[in-house]
Amino acid sequence: MIGLSTYAFFWQHSERAPEPLTLEQMLRRTRELDVEVLQICDYLPVLGYSDGQLRDLVALADDLGIHLELGTRGVRPEHLGRFLRMAKILKVGLVRSMINTAEHRPTLGEAQRLLEQALPGYEDQGVNLALQTYEQISSKDLVSLVETVASPSLGICLDPAKSLAALEHPNDVIDRCAFWTTNLHVKDFAFTRRDSRVGFTLEGAELGTGLLDYEHLMRTVDPQSRGINRIIEHWLPWQGSYRETAEIENRWTAHNLAYLRTNE
Repeated sequence: MIGLSTYAFFWQHSERAPEPLTLEQMLRRTRELDVEVLQICDYLPVLGYSDGQLRDLVALADDLGIHLELGTRGVRPEHLGRFLRMAKILKVGLVRSMINTAEHRPTLGEAQRLLEQALPGYEDQGVNLALQTYEQISSKDLVSLVETVASPSLGICLDPAKSLAALEHPNDVIDRCAFWTTNLHVKDFAFTRRDSRVGFTLEGAELGTGLLDYEHLMRTVDPQSRGINRIIEHWLPWQGSYRETAEIENRWTAHNLAYLRTNE
């Protein structure tokens, strides 16, 4: 299925928004766009929700016909256990995470031990944990970690753009991670030369206008036949004003949804 991340509404729920969107409003916007999945990803306010608020949230999602996913960072068992408990209430089948956080950067060996402690609960509950590709961990090391842990509930959230900062070619990351992929973050990206003409900036772009080889991604991962959700998010820089930034954010979302639906 095609889905949206809360990152597709990043500036509209940020502190820069005059009236930041709530999760409930993002759910309704997701339904208005005829989308079936919302990934609540790195959205810190949800950590303050009571069990009653979580039950109200999933009731609204059910009424709107929207499946929920969760996204966080870190592999400490207590933290992943907290998200597993939330997943049970929200009827979530997939939690995306990343190995490092600002406070904790485990070695691969330590990450393996922590995951082996956390994953039995995920296996018992039938929830998948997807570790995201990004520049702080090479895709080779990430695949090795997933293979070594060898849990049926552990996979990879594939985002070909993020590993560029470690000089990994996006297609190489796709090829290496495809077999283990259980979730896709879909965004396009491009390099632009800075005004000073010294160096480049890597930032987001509308799908089909940047450097993402979308055909290769779809052909290699084959998400439709494997039941892997394609989650739209953006790398949209601040445009100088909230109004302009929000307008572009919404335009990119509409464009990217149309692109995915046209290129099934």
